Amino acid sequence: MRAAAFSSFGGPEVMKVMEFPDPQAGPGQVRVRVKTAGVQHYDCAVRSGWTPSYGIAVNLPQIPGNEFAGIVDQVGDGVTGFAIGSPVLGFALLNCYAEYVVVGADQIVNKPAAMSWEEAGGLTGNGQGAYIALKAIGVEPGDTVLINGAAGSLGAFAVQLAKVWGAKTVIGTASERNHDFLRSLGAVPITYEEGVAERVRALAPDGVDAAFDTAGGEGLRAAVELVADKNRICTFYAYDLIEELGLRVVRGERSAARLAELVDLHAQGKLHIPIRQVFPLERADDAHRAIESRHGRGKIVLRMDQ
Repeated sequence: MRAAAFSSFGGPEVMKVMEFPDPQAGPGQVRVRVKTAGVQHYDCAVRSGWTPSYGIAVNLPQIPGNEFAGIVDQVGDGVTGFAIGSPVLGFALLNCYAEYVVVGADQIVNKPAAMSWEEAGGLTGNGQGAYIALKAIGVEPGDTVLINGAAGSLGAFAVQLAKVWGAKTVIGTASERNHDFLRSLGAVPITYEEGVAERVRALAPDGVDAAFDTAGGEGLRAAVELVADKNRICTFYAYDLIEELGLRVVRGERSAARLAELVDLHAQGKLHIPIRQVFPLERADDAHRAIESRHGRGKIVLRMDQ
């Protein structure tokens, strides 16, 4: 099979299309012929030499990618609920920038016909990340919530989930060119620049109940100033500031049950999956450059058959 992979750690230029043996599904597993794979900052970090603390092995040459959508084409012993030909979306920790990926049957859900392949490939990682973060900070009906870095894929999912779960007001930081986009998601937009705390106070004189940071900087420091309970603040970006600011580390494992819930919200029209750009597999390096620029809005996706 063809896959985008790296043989040495480094910048986006180390990403190359290579050939690998076709993987085979074992007991309890399925093999998926991948149509699309989402691109995340996690992938770029692994490519740069970071190894997650939760025990995955990075073996060179390594195929990155941790979310995908495609068609089941091989079913291992003991698998029920999926058959050859089933359209699915799912997650892994590595190996998704490839024509085939093998995962446990508990790592996939059925893809609705109305969901595009691009949307399906880009839902799992940031969708579940936003879900985990907002549950950790206890977003509930009537809350005023600050999302720092709201126009990116992770932030956009967080805005929408906060609204679905009953937040009264969602304030989102973003560059001015993305303010109309945030309004379309139901957020009140403000700019990143100095003075974030003052602008938030003007919009929320009764205070901010919870905050989720995806961008660091002035917005995260404003969140610490504005939210009374630091347990109701989390960052998925400025990990180097967690100890200094007295915040807790928030982590969580993805699950098929949670993914199915997100798919259902999409089917109900309550969760949109904005797509920023779609790259062919051969341009995985450019996809990494695009996401590392931290500009633009929505999800970057690789498509295998372009």
